[in-house]
Amino acid sequence: MRQTEYQKDLIEALKAPEEAAAYLNAALEEGDKDAFLLALRNIAEANGGMKVVAERAHLNRESLYRTLSRRGNPEIRTLFNLLHGMGLRLSVEPSPLGKQAAA
Repeated sequence: MRQTEYQKDLIEALKAPEEAAAYLNAALEEGDKDAFLLALRNIAEANGGMKVVAERAHLNRESLYRTLSRRGNPEIRTLFNLLHGMGLRLSVEPSPLGKQAAA
């Protein structure tokens, strides 16, 4: 598959952890599993590819490909390991409507 200039620029930008985190958070905000998995694949590519990330995350490369495929459904432990392998972590923060929702 030939990369477009946009894809090359995106992968280059995602090498910065702050950019990768913002990109992943934007995908989470969309609430679309496919967008989230695509974001994880792009960040993995920016971090040296699936083989490198799988090694860092102590995951099987083939399993990682399946996990991040369109049909993938990563378990929370796999997600934590994957993010750690890419220099990221998962966190939860209150939404602007948090106080209203709690009332």
